[in-house]
Amino acid sequence: MKIGIVPINVGGPETAERMIEIAQHAEAAGIESVWTFEHVVVPLEYESKYPYARSGKMPIAPEAWFIDPLIALSHVAAATNTIRLGTGVNIFAQTNPLLFAKQAASLDVLSGGRLTLGLGIGWLAEEYEAMGTPFARRGARFDDYLDAVKKVWTGDVVEHDGEFLSWHGFKSHPTPVQKPHPPILIGGTSTRTLKRVVDVADGWYAPSDSQELLEKKLTALRRLADEAGRPFDSLDITTSWRIKARPNALREFEELGLSRVVVLLGATGEPDPKKAIDLIASRAKL
Repeated sequence: MKIGIVPINVGGPETAERMIEIAQHAEAAGIESVWTFEHVVVPLEYESKYPYARSGKMPIAPEAWFIDPLIALSHVAAATNTIRLGTGVNIFAQTNPLLFAKQAASLDVLSGGRLTLGLGIGWLAEEYEAMGTPFARRGARFDDYLDAVKKVWTGDVVEHDGEFLSWHGFKSHPTPVQKPHPPILIGGTSTRTLKRVVDVADGWYAPSDSQELLEKKLTALRRLADEAGRPFDSLDITTSWRIKARPNALREFEELGLSRVVVLLGATGEPDPKKAIDLIASRAKL
């Protein structure tokens, strides 16, 4: 079981001040990966429903720092050697896909091939509006963007005609170190998301560590993989772990066939991130 920590890019000024020492401490402790969260903006008020809390609201203030994930991971990459760098997850369908392709490939090159891309569709319509991207049909937009970006990463001449993008007659270099591209994990819980995981991704990023939800969704994921003729064990399956609430859940995750758990630093009960990492390493017997 691989163990990661999340998030290294959210908080306040101390997030930037301590990011390097926290990442280096995690690497020394045997943590496999560090992960980010993404929101470009946090609206003061919003009607969109946050899907992971009964209140329908994010448990974070609009003033909270969300350091850009790819910039944060580049910062960490320059000061570490082996720890993997994950986005958990970037809201892919609201971004500029060509710029994202360039930035992700550059980060993979500069880190020596350590990038893992967690990508999601998102739920916050007000953020899409601020980004100048339609919220409607964001799933179809995600699909078109991902297909096109994979073509960019080949280094060949890009020819792509999709519903949302029309790209022709160019190349973009450097290409990622990892071939054919950094591992892609798609986040979310809908049936359509799980179908995308099977069809176009390397794995699934499950946003909840609820055993009941995981068992239900893993059953559906296994069925979809069987229908597509894809070996279930070819999927890299990651979930978050609230270690204070579920201190003995690691064995359950292993029995479910998960590849990785990403521990929420704020859910360890330890306010000092370095002490939280030590607690995680001890609990996971790293």
